[in-house]
Amino acid sequence: MRIDVLTLFPEMFSPLNESILGRAVESGKLEIFVHDIRDYSLNKHKKTDDYPFGGGAGMVLTPQPIADCITAVDPEHKARRIYMSPKGRIFNQKFVPEYVSYDRLLFLCGHYEGIDQRILDLFIDEELSIGDFVLTGGEIPAMAVIDCVSRYIDGVISSDSLCQESFSDNLLEYPQYTRPQEFMGLKVPDVLVSGNHAEVDKWRLEKSIEITREKRPDLIENNPIVAEYEEKKRKKEARKRRRAKKE
Repeated sequence: MRIDVLTLFPEMFSPLNESILGRAVESGKLEIFVHDIRDYSLNKHKKTDDYPFGGGAGMVLTPQPIADCITAVDPEHKARRIYMSPKGRIFNQKFVPEYVSYDRLLFLCGHYEGIDQRILDLFIDEELSIGDFVLTGGEIPAMAVIDCVSRYIDGVISSDSLCQESFSDNLLEYPQYTRPQEFMGLKVPDVLVSGNHAEVDKWRLEKSIEITREKRPDLIENNPIVAEYEEKKRKKEARKRRRAKKE
C-alpha cells in the first residue's frame, strides 16, 4: 500500500519511520510519502493561510497550495482522499478492512481553523475523525489512523497477533504476562503456566468478557461470542445441578 500525507508540518511524521511501521517501509510492504504543502504555494513568502471571509478568529488554509499539492501527488485520483476533521465520521476498528482494501490512501491534514471548503468540495472523498474532541491540527489523527490501518497490511504483523487483540472479536484483550513468574509479590495466574492450552484459551475468553463488561459494556450487547459463551456456561451449570440432585 502507498500512503501520502499532505501537511504543513512534515517533521511531525518522523515516528512513522520507527518500530514496526519503519520496518514495513524498509521491507517494501508499505510506502509512506510526506509532502509539505508550503512547497506548492505560489506566494513568494510561501504563505498558506489567510483570514476567513465573514470574520472570525484564527486563520484558514488557502485553497491554491493544497489543490496543487493534491494534483501533483495524485493526478489521476487513484488514492482514497481523506481529510482529518472533527466533522467526519468517527474512525474505529470496524472500518479497517475498508481502508486496507485500497491500494492508495491520501491524508490531508488541516491546521489552525481548517481549510477552504472548496478543497473539500473539489478534491476530498471523505472526512474522518478520531473522536469528539478538537486538536491543533490533523497530523496526530492521521498518524493514529495510518498506524492502525498499516498493521493489517499483509506481512506487517503476524496474523496470530492480529486475531488476539482488543476489538478483534468486539471484545477487549485479556491480561498479558511475561517473565518473571513472580514480581513484587504478584504471581502469574497458574493456568497460564499449566501447559493446558484449552484451559488457557478458556481463561483468556473469560477475562476478555469480564474486562469488556466492566470497561466497555456497550461492546457486550448482541455480541455472538459472549452469547455462545454464556449459553455454554448455563448448560454446564444446569448439568451440575442435575448431578447434584441425583447424588
